Amino acid sequence: MRLRAQLYALIRQFFAERNVLEVETPILSAAGNTDLNIESFVAHFSGHVDAGAPQRYLRTSSEFAQKRLLAAGIGDNYELGRVFRNGEAGRRHNPEFTMLEWYHVGWNHRRLMDEVVELVRAALALVGRVPVVEKYAYRSLFISAVGIDPVSASEGSLRAALGNVRADGKGLGRDDWLDLLLTHRIQPEFPADRITLIYDYPATQCALAQIRDDAVPVAERFELFLGTQELANGYHELTDAAEQRARFERDNARRRERGLAEVALDENLLKVLAQGLRGCAGVALGIERLLMAMLGTDDIGDVLAFPFVEA
Repeated sequence: MRLRAQLYALIRQFFAERNVLEVETPILSAAGNTDLNIESFVAHFSGHVDAGAPQRYLRTSSEFAQKRLLAAGIGDNYELGRVFRNGEAGRRHNPEFTMLEWYHVGWNHRRLMDEVVELVRAALALVGRVPVVEKYAYRSLFISAVGIDPVSASEGSLRAALGNVRADGKGLGRDDWLDLLLTHRIQPEFPADRITLIYDYPATQCALAQIRDDAVPVAERFELFLGTQELANGYHELTDAAEQRARFERDNARRRERGLAEVALDENLLKVLAQGLRGCAGVALGIERLLMAMLGTDDIGDVLAFPFVEA
């Protein structure tokens, strides 16, 4: 708990020195997260119907609200707060955890990558660690690590490259096999004292990032790993309202196909995107994951006052 307090103080000083404003946004929202790999907790408001939609979601991220603040002109901002994800509990996951999320107007994902490294290095300095840093474009990493071109390889080749890693292929698509290769073949080989950055993901894994129209289009997205643990996920943010709605609706269509509940779209976000959002880059960093790395533990319970089972 003392180390957590030190880390929070460092974070606030880090952003104060860079004139990034700390904000606080709602934890309960009328909209949820459509991502197929994330499930929201659902709550019901019992008050007067004029108060708004009775069904609410505990936020899985502060992203949508912070983008609304950006559109309103608040400028660079960060939030350090609790987020919630249903069904995620275990040694490395807790349904309630802390996320640091921040945005810079006029930046792209490559510039933001460097600032994330600065912050993580400053945090590790609190415990006397000095990591090295390596950056890899997604495609070049796959070619060098497993000898597979993620752009041109067939699904059969991707499955074969998993070696003795076994997976039920029912319902899995190309991106699922790529994810399995990353998490089961490539990521486990990352050195413990190295910050590894992967950037320019396949366009099909764009999430909320812009797509750059290269010869082979790529999503302007990055992830940061410390050792084998993913700490942060960042984007050169999508600002096109029509494209954002299409991605939300595509997620819900895939949810229907997989028998998952559809999620209410964030119409407030879509409205401000239609009115205009300046180009920006943003990133989310898991505080518990960072603390676990700082303490050298693989049990999230070691960095919580009370884990879910005891809450």
